[in-house]
Amino acid sequence: MQHRAPAIFIADSLGLDFLNSIATPVDTPVDWLDSGDGLLRWLAQAKLVPAHAQDELKARAMPGELDKVADQARALREWFRGFVRKHMGRPLTPKALNELGSLNRLLERDEAFSRISRHRHHGGDSLELQMMRRWRSPESLLLPIGEALAKFVCEEDFADIKACEGHGCTLMFADRTRRRARRWCSMAVCGNRAKQAAHRNRLKTKH
Repeated sequence: MQHRAPAIFIADSLGLDFLNSIATPVDTPVDWLDSGDGLLRWLAQAKLVPAHAQDELKARAMPGELDKVADQARALREWFRGFVRKHMGRPLTPKALNELGSLNRLLERDEAFSRISRHRHHGGDSLELQMMRRWRSPESLLLPIGEALAKFVCEEDFADIKACEGHGCTLMFADRTRRRARRWCSMAVCGNRAKQAAHRNRLKTKH
């Protein structure tokens, strides 16, 4: 199996990190959701699905079933990318609810519940209310993604959402800097490339 770099989590928002699960880190585009196994790895890195649930679903899945769920995840990603690009840069208004029907339909499939359980910590044990989820089929892997997207829609200020200004970069992020001055997905990558390009241009103009 081909070695793949870990997925990119630079957006300061899990909803945008989901959109960034396809990107061009160097020269070649990488889709971390290109297969069922890829989807499972991304969900594990995002800490959205516990390992035991992944193992159970993988063991029960029919051949090709997880790949079909990955197809649905990619379709969900591209639909949500269109929604974010349409509304980014200004506050989201309640009118946008008309465009969120498909996300609400996904959320309606959820079988989440809460349970009282033991919480172990340094001071001893205590009881806590823990959110749980029934993982009945491979399609339930989409539920925590839908929840992350819904939280993003309801809690994020769309005025702070930006696309990286790097040439050819497709990554998006929530700008949480004090003056909302962030321009790059990463200063080490796109920011550095822009600095080098500006330096080369200055050298050219001197000659």
